[in-house]
Amino acid sequence: MAEENAAQEEQQARFVIQKIYTKDISFETPNSPEIFREEWKPEIDLQLGNEYKRIDEDNHEITLTVTVTAKVGDKIAFLAEVKQAGIFSLTGYSDQEMGPLVGSYCPNTVFPFAREVISDVVIKGGFPQLVLSPVNFDALYMNQIEQAKQQAAAKAH
Repeated sequence: MAEENAAQEEQQARFVIQKIYTKDISFETPNSPEIFREEWKPEIDLQLGNEYKRIDEDNHEITLTVTVTAKVGDKIAFLAEVKQAGIFSLTGYSDQEMGPLVGSYCPNTVFPFAREVISDVVIKGGFPQLVLSPVNFDALYMNQIEQAKQQAAAKAH
């Protein structure tokens, strides 16, 4: 009987990728063409953002914003931003299980697509290939949860 209930629960929990797509792209080279004459030793700044939107009971849109700023000295070489989104069908998960799915697993699924878009747009902008390192979304999610707990505790006092 317990095995039957466990099997039913497993069947109810479903994770399906409906679609992954680029929602927005921005690329700027404010100091071109002069920047191409500089020695290419850029400082790279990477910023990540994550948005969640419930479409209906089972479908959820997760949008990962990846912003990369490359500077050579005090000059911006380029600024690239992509909003890469995914529509995920998530059924049979508890509220407790949804947090890590939405905050970590889905962004982790979308990130390689965003990384590819950034790489392509940087090359098309006339710069050497930029390959972003993998991101540990589990650690970022846990840090976000910890910060929320600390803020809640601070407000309680």
